[in-house]
Amino acid sequence: MPMFLNTEGNASVAIFVCDRCKMKRAIDEAMPDPNFPGLRVCQQGCADQKDPYRLPARKTERIALRFPRPDQPLTEYAVAYTTYGGYDNGSILTDPGFGD
Repeated sequence: MPMFLNTEGNASVAIFVCDRCKMKRAIDEAMPDPNFPGLRVCQQGCADQKDPYRLPARKTERIALRFPRPDQPLTEYAVAYTTYGGYDNGSILTDPGFGD
């Protein structure tokens, strides 16, 4: 027995068949499925939620220093001098340019 669809007051009188539940519905209830846009489904619970794995990948963040300075080579200033004897009895002296 055919089902009567009351399309009174709708913008169009057309009907469609839902690709999921195979029920006749008014064309105003038709929508593309979010995961498979080729499917026309009704809004009565046949539409899937958008799959998050189908979303585009997140953009990477731009992580950079705001005012970068060039690196100073460590070998230039890491020279230590050891003195023996004298009044300081073997103290370690560093290069006077260390820490500029």
